[in-house]
Amino acid sequence: QVQLVESGGGLVQAGGSLRLSCADSGRTFSRKYMGWFRQAAGKEREFVVRIRWTGDGTYYADSVKGRFTISRDNDTNTVFLQMNSLKPEDTAVYYCAVFRLISTNDRDVLYWGKGSLVTVSS
Repeated sequence: QVQLVESGGGLVQAGGSLRLSCADSGRTFSRKYMGWFRQAAGKEREFVVRIRWTGDGTYYADSVKGRFTISRDNDTNTVFLQMNSLKPEDTAVYYCAVFRLISTNDRDVLYWGKGSLVTVSS
């Protein structure tokens, strides 16, 4: 079926940057909200950021405001998460998500990416 292809995870020092990508290879969800959740070891999955595919609305968790920036490229049907000033507490598996509604609840996610591990060392 439709695939969300994630890339960009890795290991970085505190204060460094990474960029995550999530591509809708089937070009099926171009009218849906997309974004990321993350789940750290021993923690519940938490909302990170959301963007309307039209680009007219973004919403960030307080924990990442001012450090993370979500954007999209409609030509490639790809959403990007630029993560700057990374902190050890950002360490988690990051899951790209397609929402069925405007939401921050993972119960409202239609499809998930496989996840990308981000590790921030101190």
